[in-house]
Amino acid sequence: MSRTPTVGVLALQGDVREHLIALAAADAVARPVRRPEELDEVDALVIPGGESTTMSKLVGVFGLLEPLRERVRAGLPMYGTCAGMIMLADKVLDGRDDQETLGGVDMTVRRNAFGRQNDSFEAAVEVKGVEGGPVDGVFIRAPWVESVGASVDVLAVHDGHTVAVRQGNVLATSFHPELTGDHRLHALFVDLVRER
Repeated sequence: MSRTPTVGVLALQGDVREHLIALAAADAVARPVRRPEELDEVDALVIPGGESTTMSKLVGVFGLLEPLRERVRAGLPMYGTCAGMIMLADKVLDGRDDQETLGGVDMTVRRNAFGRQNDSFEAAVEVKGVEGGPVDGVFIRAPWVESVGASVDVLAVHDGHTVAVRQGNVLATSFHPELTGDHRLHALFVDLVRER
């Protein structure tokens, strides 16, 4: 891709503004996405952190559930952080019975695995493919990955738990890089979009 990629941020709930800023810093054109027709205007999509059960309901209310599932199956690059990781999982543990996901990554994710809001923390995380030392991982009611399929590449582990993965065009992290001012993970994702 010779032109600057246009990367959408699912703008229904969560850290939308912070992702837009991080993507712009990573040399992408960043825009919010709230309607199915806006998906046609982007080369990739970020699904931000927030609350995964609320996000699951909102994608249905806004008519985005099936269009998003179709896009992930068609290979649209996606990056999910925290709740976005849960949305991209094929299977969720400790979720609501009616909780919907988009799928896209052959992984099982456990919601709130690192604890509740008052258990939030920051930690240095070494991420495969990110040069320049560890990233500052902000974990807020964060999930972790319980298991992955053979086609999933584990990019980072914290305290014995998988916290970053990639499968094809899809990247997911348990933590929030958009809150730190370190845009290397967004740059990694934008490079993935360019390669596609």
